[in-house]
Amino acid sequence: MDDKRNWITAILLSAAILLGWNFVAQKFFPTPTKPDVTKTVAGSPTAATATPGTPATPPATGATPAAPAVQAIVPVETAVASANRVPIETPALAGSINLAGARIDDVTLTKYRQTIKKNAPPVRLFAPGNTKAAYFASVGWAAQGIEVPGPATVWTASGAKLTPTTPVILSWSNTTGQTFRIEYSIDADYLITAKQTIANSGAAPVSASSFALIDRLGKPTDPHEQDSWTIHVGPTGYLGGKSVFDVNYTDLDEGTAAKYDSAGWLGFTDKYWLAAVVPAKGERVSASITSPAANNYQTLFARNFAEVAPGKQITTTTRIFAGAKEVYTLQRYEKDQGITRLSNAIDWGWFEFFAVPIFKLLDWLFRMVGNFGVAIMLLTLIIRGLMFPIAQRQFHSMAQMRLVQPKMKALQERYKDDKPRQQQELMKLYKDEKINPLAGCLPIVIQIPIFYALYKVLMLTIEMRHQPFALWIKDLSAPDPAHFLNLFGLLNFTPPSLLALGPLALILGITMFLQFRLNPQATDPVQQQVFKIMPWMFMFIMAPFAAGLLLYWITNNCLSIAQQQFMYRKFPALKAAPAK
Repeated sequence: MDDKRNWITAILLSAAILLGWNFVAQKFFPTPTKPDVTKTVAGSPTAATATPGTPATPPATGATPAAPAVQAIVPVETAVASANRVPIETPALAGSINLAGARIDDVTLTKYRQTIKKNAPPVRLFAPGNTKAAYFASVGWAAQGIEVPGPATVWTASGAKLTPTTPVILSWSNTTGQTFRIEYSIDADYLITAKQTIANSGAAPVSASSFALIDRLGKPTDPHEQDSWTIHVGPTGYLGGKSVFDVNYTDLDEGTAAKYDSAGWLGFTDKYWLAAVVPAKGERVSASITSPAANNYQTLFARNFAEVAPGKQITTTTRIFAGAKEVYTLQRYEKDQGITRLSNAIDWGWFEFFAVPIFKLLDWLFRMVGNFGVAIMLLTLIIRGLMFPIAQRQFHSMAQMRLVQPKMKALQERYKDDKPRQQQELMKLYKDEKINPLAGCLPIVIQIPIFYALYKVLMLTIEMRHQPFALWIKDLSAPDPAHFLNLFGLLNFTPPSLLALGPLALILGITMFLQFRLNPQATDPVQQQVFKIMPWMFMFIMAPFAAGLLLYWITNNCLSIAQQQFMYRKFPALKAAPAK
């Protein structure tokens, strides 16, 4: 009867873990479904048709801005073919500045492709306001009593192309003697600098303020570009003296507006990409994150009003980041440009102190060997080497447990009707034999932050995106694309995540089974049954995870098996079956 009850308990426990894990994984460990899931990230195809760009919170202009005009939606290719544009060309970016509104609304990232397929188009970050995926950066002014340039203003350009060596100056004048200029310059990576000047040639002083904003129409449509417990996607920045990850699109849809009295930078983050506006170093500005219209989201900072006397001018500097969240590039801007905690655009989470060193070591190994999969295997070897003393203690404890199993069984049989006395005698046996029954758990506990840190590195860092390993593994940051149920892609359907079993997951199950076989058998019947089926449970649980994580775990299992075999050869008595 007890055996049947133990069997039922083991089966129910296993089923609960197996079925419940699917919910937990989607909530806490979202993973891509295909190796080539990265789509155009600028916005949603269902975005509203109103032209965005008017500041949601204009800096105390004293007048309400006119409602944005409704424009016909056109394809991105049509919108960027307009003659009123100044090309942008750098080693990392391509696109153009729209002279209507002086917007940076056409940016593609030339180093990154949308999918792993050959000749896939580059990732598009920004798109014009009259497209389905409008997403752009804009700078402007607010003033009292004078006309200022707006979203429809057509500027005059001095300069044929914006490159790292050729800046471009845009200018526009009103009818009351004020001239507005924007000097755009750009570096070789992702940072654009906009120097805004208002020159007053009129007869009276004017009061004006400048601002900068990122405007986005629609949310990312990729299900894995949604905000989650482990990966923040949406509005972010260094605001009010801290990194902000607690404002999301849902908050803005519900009418919540976040306002701050200081800003180091702010914008929108996707898993791999960032668009942000940055005031000058040490400059005091106010900032807001709002939704000025349905399905339209905006991050903005504004400066205080200042008086411009006749014959004088005022210049302010804004920086615009538009690009990939490359770890070393963000850190360089943080250091050289004084952009406070820009590297926190990557949501490392609680284990940042551990995840960043893991990334740097993995990235260094990758640069040395040229293959990301091999780098993961070498990283596993290094971690196992560092943990070798702990693993030795674990093995020694497990071997001792194996040798005293006959005594443990005798105690369990002797006190089978007196559980408290049985536990008391077992504790006394552990003490007499100098055994720590929890020692075997320590390496597992240590592995948890390592595994989570590696998960964050694989899921968040652009450096790991689309990195191949060997054979059919073309992207180690995505799940194993080969599935047994669809005959490795011959059948045209994708199995559900719970049944998306591929070769890597099968190898993981086999290596874990072999590893468990070398461990001493648990004395409790329920534990015995759980340990028998645990490798195969983990095979299904881990199948939807990134292939790189499975490779790490497989390598770790193989090294554990090798270490156990080494110890058994060194101490043959440990391998001997305990006497009955």
